[in-house]
Amino acid sequence: MIVEKKETYSLISTKENSIQVFYKSFEKQVDNFKNENLILELSNFINYKKEDFLLFLDIAQEKKNNGTSFVIVNAKANIEDFSEDFNIVPTIIEAEDILEMEAIERELGF
Repeated sequence: MIVEKKETYSLISTKENSIQVFYKSFEKQVDNFKNENLILELSNFINYKKEDFLLFLDIAQEKKNNGTSFVIVNAKANIEDFSEDFNIVPTIIEAEDILEMEAIERELGF
């Protein structure tokens, strides 16, 4: 797990060959990022199933309930397979846009 601290979020990326291995490592450390916005960049070279992304659904919901954002970046994911509340985008720039939009929504009380 590779962590880069940015101005408004932490970028977490992986070079793992297995989403399950990465998820177990991430799950152990997610509390260290409790009050931070997170962008999770998953390798495009691993074949994922929809169920693999859903491993992160509870964490995404918990982050939202805590007033922070959680976005997964993966160009291979079919975004249509997931609910609107689960942020999966193909690029980091789009992930940063979501963080900004959600910050504005929180400021406006949505």
